[in-house]
Amino acid sequence: MKLVVGLGNPGRKYEGTRHNIGFEVIYALARKFATGRPRNDFQAEVVEATAGSERLLLVCPQTFMNLSGASVLKARDFYKLENAELLVVCDDFNLPLGKLRVRAGGSAGGQKGLQDIIRCLGTETFPRLRIGIGEPPEQWEGRDFVLSKFTKDEQTEVGIAVARTVDAVECWATAGIAACMNQFNSTK
Repeated sequence: MKLVVGLGNPGRKYEGTRHNIGFEVIYALARKFATGRPRNDFQAEVVEATAGSERLLLVCPQTFMNLSGASVLKARDFYKLENAELLVVCDDFNLPLGKLRVRAGGSAGGQKGLQDIIRCLGTETFPRLRIGIGEPPEQWEGRDFVLSKFTKDEQTEVGIAVARTVDAVECWATAGIAACMNQFNSTK
């Protein structure tokens, strides 16, 4: 079993926002790979899936972005997984729209959901896949920007990025973090 966590905020108010692109990836993964029915567990919406021969648990924490760590910790500990078997998918406004960055570990880089997961797990050493949501315009506060919806002009590129992220998650699950980084960090 491997754990794939998409970060976002629960509720209709946040659907389609930049901060919820992690949830969008989980929904796309579920459409492609789900083997079970969605359920509520670990303070999250979860669904079991299979990519190749790998069993996945797809997780959308329902604790709000900034408190995602408790949900991730509960799921990881329940399945007795190593941190290397966990992949967190989240937004990043320090990356150009649609760009993917896969890392085996590292700092939160200002992403509050990652920061809480690091705090709860007690380590920065777990894989993460960041999706570029574009940089906030000068007149915008970062918080307001991440809670805004993608513009009509951006939606096609976001759809392509979500599809590429699904492919990246499948690569991570079946071929490992190094193969995923080699394939998905080099292209937009």
